[in-house]
Amino acid sequence: MATCFFSFPNSFPSKPKSHKRPIHSSSFTSQSQKTHLLNLISDQERGLRTQSDPQKLSQIIQAIDDLGSIGRDTVTTGNSLSATWRLLWTTEKEQLYIIKNAPFLGTKAGDVLQVIDVEKKTLNNVIAFPPDGVFFVRSTIEVASSQRVNFRFTSAVLRGKNWEFPLPPFGQGWFETVYLDDDIRVVKDIRHDYLIVERAPYTWKE
Repeated sequence: MATCFFSFPNSFPSKPKSHKRPIHSSSFTSQSQKTHLLNLISDQERGLRTQSDPQKLSQIIQAIDDLGSIGRDTVTTGNSLSATWRLLWTTEKEQLYIIKNAPFLGTKAGDVLQVIDVEKKTLNNVIAFPPDGVFFVRSTIEVASSQRVNFRFTSAVLRGKNWEFPLPPFGQGWFETVYLDDDIRVVKDIRHDYLIVERAPYTWKE
């Protein structure tokens, strides 16, 4: 995102350039906006209930935009992006379809995760089906800007306790982390979907 600087006459000392840095929730404004957003999604069942509530969806998107404006000039694609992120809320129809319909397959959807490693340039999208099942999609990533990451799917696997079924890769795109702190991450993507995730209390590994 562009940052605006003003030019001063040479007779005045130049103002040091500010360096972009990850946003923190220490300021009252960001903490207040963050709390407001989390309150809005707290009863939305990861987005399932929002699908039939346009007014709530509008409120959540507005809260995302407000929080994103606070993080507009920050870097969110550094090492702090690397983590196991657990889904709190999304508009992504494919994920919500699986969450909603998993019981018809004799199971239930557990944690939905994004596992990112910026240094290794990897991203895994994971849906767990306790106690032993998991569906995950492997991707490679490339940092494109201070907030945008490009990704390309490379493979997908549906795995049970004693079996594994590989699936072909299916696409590419980008996502932008518009807000990032020690607790949560707020994302917009190429399809105009939204994602709110929290740092999981564990690290997922294949």
